[in-house]
Amino acid sequence: MVIDKEDLMQEILKIQRQQGKVLLVIDGRCAAGKTTLAAWLQKELGCNVIPMDHFFLRPEQRTEERLSQPGGNVDYERFLEEVLEPLQRGANFSYRPFDCHRMTLKDAIKVMVEESPITIIEGSYSCHPKLWNYYNMHLFMTTDSETQMQRIRERNGEERAVIFREKWIPLEEKYFSECHIEEQCEFYICT
Repeated sequence: MVIDKEDLMQEILKIQRQQGKVLLVIDGRCAAGKTTLAAWLQKELGCNVIPMDHFFLRPEQRTEERLSQPGGNVDYERFLEEVLEPLQRGANFSYRPFDCHRMTLKDAIKVMVEESPITIIEGSYSCHPKLWNYYNMHLFMTTDSETQMQRIRERNGEERAVIFREKWIPLEEKYFSECHIEEQCEFYICT
């Protein structure tokens, strides 16, 4: 279903009333607005937000074999163990985010689950098939390729935009295509 952010918020609240807890995943193309939407929802709903960017592969995990897998360039195993399993139990937890600039794990972040019945996971690869069934809401965000590249250039600069165009976007597109992410999500936003 195509939805806007106001209607999405109402859907979140409806599911929260029906099921008690909401675990919303926001996946989609880079620069489509996933982080911006998650920040807005966090402000409006007072919910937890966990960026999938915190779970990119560490250097020693970036093998040719792993990167050839659709969605293989995130550490979904660590994400499952450190985030989704504790969320499933309703337990507070902490995890160490990956720092892309230093290529290492940072100090731990604590997540207080009992403070909010709503948690949002946002970022590319967050709907990975190994993680899909943990969520009770799935949202896909997209934008056209021209807008995407313009936003990436503004956010990351021209030099990094080339890396996105030649490396990261093709990996994302392979994941979306081979895992049928866009088609499976119940909700859809195009920015």
